[in-house]
Order: sequence, then structure tokens, then C-alpha cells
Amino acid sequence: MTEKILEIENLTVSFDGFKALKQLNFSLDTGELRVIIGPNGAGKTTFLDIITGKVQPTEGRVLFKGRNTKRIPEHSIARMGVGRKFQTPRVYLNLTVRENLDLVCNSNKNVFSTLLGRPSVSENKNVASLLETIGLYAKADLKAALLSHGEKQRLEIGMLVAQSPELLLVDEPVAGLTDEETENVGNLLLALAEHHSIIVIEHDMEFVRQIARRVTVLHQGSVLCEGNMDEVQNDPRVIEVYLGHQDEL
Repeated sequence: MTEKILEIENLTVSFDGFKALKQLNFSLDTGELRVIIGPNGAGKTTFLDIITGKVQPTEGRVLFKGRNTKRIPEHSIARMGVGRKFQTPRVYLNLTVRENLDLVCNSNKNVFSTLLGRPSVSENKNVASLLETIGLYAKADLKAALLSHGEKQRLEIGMLVAQSPELLLVDEPVAGLTDEETENVGNLLLALAEHHSIIVIEHDMEFVRQIARRVTVLHQGSVLCEGNMDEVQNDPRVIEVYLGHQDEL
């Protein structure tokens, strides 16, 4: 039996009476890549917020590696092995690509020591490996501000991986990217899925087709259906929810 890295049980989140999530049940196997889709207002952002501890459940519970995360602070959940990438890249624009990665590879460093200190041999190896993984080795000494939007997205994913999370939460990683950049990010996530559990929130259905193994559809704060991409895109409930946007599925 495959071990579950994440289990969400009968979870409800209410904001002043509005239920952003309603009796939601969800589970993710260790080592699984799952894509979450759903129309605007389906509860996707709250879904990520509840996993990271940014929002607390009104009812129900979240189990990460079997541990109930209720009332555990965000930073402690991150240390437990949950890493989140937001929609907008959060990188240090005035640092080089290498310096961005070096900074997060060693949690004891700050920006000042990264700029003036000398990294250890092991740190250099870790950074070099990450540069290869994210496809930015040739741009290692370029300031992050000079990267394309897609390259910044890959750099931030690399910075997230440098923190060694067991579960990666990736929110709309290809919004605003070119077709080539979208494919590059997809290939990166597929490569990372060999060693990490990953949840991706996404609207771009071509990208979903590229990476999806299993898809979960959220609607009005609950799981509407789950399955592979063909099963989901042909589900009458999904077509009805998207109200005329069938061509996107």
C-alpha cells in the first residue's frame, strides 16, 4: 500500500460565514504529481493556504505525513517539509542566479555573507547540480533581474528545491509564459516529480496535458471529480462547471 504524504479529511474553511472550502476530502501519495484545476472561486488558493498553515480549518483536519497540522505555525510546517511557490516569482533581482541558489542552500547565510563569503565545496556542488536541473547553468553569473519571466519561474522553483521539501506546492507556474518557456517549466516539474511529491495549481490546459498524471477538479470548495486528463475533460459535470469553456479542457 502506497504511503500518503498528505490527507485532508472533511475540511471546511469559513470566512465570515462564507465557506471557501466545504467538507473537502483529498489525499496525495508519496511521490505523486497531482494537478488541481477549477474555475475562479473554486477554492484553489485556500486549498494551498490550508496545507501551509496560512489558514486554519473551521472543521476537519490536514495530515502531513500522518501528523495533524492544526495550530502548527506556517514556518514550522515549512520546516516539516512543505514548500510553496507563489504565482509571482520571488527571487533576489540584484543577486546572480548562483547567489540566489547559494543563499537558500545554506540557511545560516544572509545576503551580506552570500556576497562576501566563500561557499564550501559541498555548497558549490549543490548549487551546480541545481543549476543543471533548472536549465540555468549558462546564466549562473547573470543578475536575476535580467532573466526572462520563465527563467525567473525556474529559478524560484530551484530555490524552493534547495530547501529540500518533501512536498512542493506550485501555484500557476506558467501564467504569462511563452510556449517554449511553458514546456521548459513542465519538463522541470516532471524531472522533480521523480524525487518529490508535487501539487500544481494551473489554468493552462495544454500545460496540464503535458504534466498531468492525475487531475483533481475543485468546484465551490469541494472536490468535483478526479481522474486522468481524458476522464476529467469528458466528465459532464466538469463541462457544465466551466460553462462554455469546454474547448479549454
